[in-house]
Amino acid sequence: MRVPPVSVLALCGLIVSSACGTVSGATADGQAAEPTSSAAASEPAGAVEKAPAVRPLDGKVVVVDPGHNGGNYRAPKAVNRKVNVLTQWKACDTTGTATNDGYTEAAFTWDVSKRLTKILRSRGATVKLTRSGNDGVGPCITERAAIGNRAKADAAISVHADGAGAGHQGFHVIMPKKIGGPVDPVVGASAKLGKSVRDAFRKGTGLPYSTYIGAKALNYRNDLGGLNLSTVPKIFIECGNMRNAAEAAKFRDPRFRQKIALALANGLQHYLKA
Repeated sequence: MRVPPVSVLALCGLIVSSACGTVSGATADGQAAEPTSSAAASEPAGAVEKAPAVRPLDGKVVVVDPGHNGGNYRAPKAVNRKVNVLTQWKACDTTGTATNDGYTEAAFTWDVSKRLTKILRSRGATVKLTRSGNDGVGPCITERAAIGNRAKADAAISVHADGAGAGHQGFHVIMPKKIGGPVDPVVGASAKLGKSVRDAFRKGTGLPYSTYIGAKALNYRNDLGGLNLSTVPKIFIECGNMRNAAEAAKFRDPRFRQKIALALANGLQHYLKA
């Protein structure tokens, strides 16, 4: 996620709407059997019907925020517009980083987020994305937070990858600090979400904890608008270092991106079911 800000837009409304709407639970699909005896006939009609299938995340709302956007580099004025994140003024968004051979963070986060969304919906969750593709601009970091707030999400996750020195490796999770603002009531829940995702990510991907930031891959910050302005439990994950050759190669592999998405889904589910 390091790279000079060249961030988001005036087009702060790029979200997936009804397409990312509720996935309702399955209904009972059995029919009452015809009675074969007087005893059977005396049973209540519904007694022989199958119970509804319940998926583990039925009723849960998750907001998935794919970091940056593929068209941000084309709109430096919109992206660099300053917005208030309560502790400071920051660029509306940034272009993000990229691997040394040009695979962008925006493309990576979009692919992982689509995969994550599919898994979560298959488990019953209602999922909302903060952007609908990877060829637009934005939305602003302030709008990304607002999308989760309006959805009254049970959890929100912003997917990123870092752009540190080539000798650094590993992933880390970013969680909010108390700032005397709207995020304060959910700081504790966000920390629990972060730890659940960290543990599942380590187990599911085999990637190491970050060697250059955070204690055991946990990093607490008060300068990110996406966290400072969130009124729902929310975290960022830096899935690894795109400037590290070994991790960059993994990120380019669609099978590994699927592994990342599954690990993130497992971490979210662990938190939501706790």
